[in-house]
Amino acid sequence: MLRSLSVRVLIALIAGLALGAAAAAYGGPGVKRAIELIESIGGLWLNGLRMTVVPLIFAVLVTGIAGMADAAATGRLAVKTLAMIVGALAFSACFTVLFANGFYALWPVGSMGGAALRAGAVAAPDLVKQAPNLIDFVKGLAPQNAIKAASEDAILPLVVFASFFGFAVTRLAEARRRTILEFFDSIGEAMVTIVRWVLMVAPIGVFALGLGVGLRAGIGAAGEIGHYVAAISLTNISLTVIAYLTALIVGRVPLAIWARAVAPVQVAAFATQSSLACLPAMIERSRDDLGIPDRVSGLVLPLAVALFRLTGPAANFGVVLFLLRVYDVHPNAAQYAGAIFVAVATSLASVSLPGQISFFASVAPICLFLGLPVDLLPILIAVEVIPDIFRTIGNVTGDLALNVILWRGERAPPPDPVAATA
Repeated sequence: MLRSLSVRVLIALIAGLALGAAAAAYGGPGVKRAIELIESIGGLWLNGLRMTVVPLIFAVLVTGIAGMADAAATGRLAVKTLAMIVGALAFSACFTVLFANGFYALWPVGSMGGAALRAGAVAAPDLVKQAPNLIDFVKGLAPQNAIKAASEDAILPLVVFASFFGFAVTRLAEARRRTILEFFDSIGEAMVTIVRWVLMVAPIGVFALGLGVGLRAGIGAAGEIGHYVAAISLTNISLTVIAYLTALIVGRVPLAIWARAVAPVQVAAFATQSSLACLPAMIERSRDDLGIPDRVSGLVLPLAVALFRLTGPAANFGVVLFLLRVYDVHPNAAQYAGAIFVAVATSLASVSLPGQISFFASVAPICLFLGLPVDLLPILIAVEVIPDIFRTIGNVTGDLALNVILWRGERAPPPDPVAATA
């Protein structure tokens, strides 16, 4: 178990919070200064993650959009699959806004718990509290200077520019297109390698940050971290139920058949926490239990595993919605719309990245767009091992539901008996 990086990071977080809280209660000034010095190592580790966000997101967006265009060129079924994937991801992001508002109305982030977490990070900057009006928001969608936007962490204009750039690359001649895509693919791989290096010492970084949170926030931060885990897990479970029911209603699959097909895949998702590892089981269950031919499953399911994570925008945006309440920030409608767009785009871009890398690469851009600090993200990464189980179950359920719905659209309608006898 200790070989798992997620488990080691979780243990480091618990140890850091506990030792920091003990130092706050019983340690003298010298101990507290020593902890603040150790915390600076955590800040260095966090900056190591932050420095990769902009180049990584831009690179994977460009290559991801080009890959989607290539997939769409393979035929009508691929186009329908891609359209449904984008629509489902947009629904996922919108759903989490409604779900979070209801969830936090019933179980709000406590003022003392929120203050404890805020004490463990930096204060919310003024940028968040000065929400732009609709006119400024629309004018700011396209960057005047893409390099300046990147240097200022202006994420939404950067995502818009990367999207246009990616589609423009697909219009180039094959040789030029391949050269550009290889360049950006190499940048993306280099950034992933850097993130892997940084994550190798994640237990040290999270321990150092946890010490600081424990020192300033005490044990009161632990309750709100549990609150966060419950919020994200319930969001993922709710989307799983929606996907399950959609397959029954829209796909018109009998309940007994659908349950028999999806249950083994969900068990595999629980055990592996990997949609890719569940792909063989999904193809087998689709063929043997649902009667979907390989010509459909062989295209839809690999494409879904490559590009589609139903719970991605919901869970990633859910992290940000929790932080909004921690910092008591209230975005306007235009900011919510922009955040949803960023959530969908970064989810599409980061689906091929490993879990902990995709967490930071998907959540940090939404935080940066809304002006939120990312200092608490390493703390939340440490407990992501629990929501990630429900993420994966929701993703494979969504993949199978997508396969069923698209197969229903591909099936020829039954012959009309009146026309047959005419």
